[in-house]
Amino acid sequence: MLTCDYTVVSIDGDYANLQRIDQPDEELKLVARALLPMEIYEGCTLHYEMLQYEMKQ
Repeated sequence: MLTCDYTVVSIDGDYANLQRIDQPDEELKLVARALLPMEIYEGCTLHYEMLQYEMKQ
């Protein structure tokens, strides 16, 4: 099961572009904001585990 951390690179309307922290050369991942915590902002870090995204402290 995939467990990793992402940085929110940009927010564009109903979508956010995420960059995996451990693979910075990989292509950005486009994710619907409905799947992300409401309080996200550009530059914040998200933790992904068990098909859920959470703000990382």
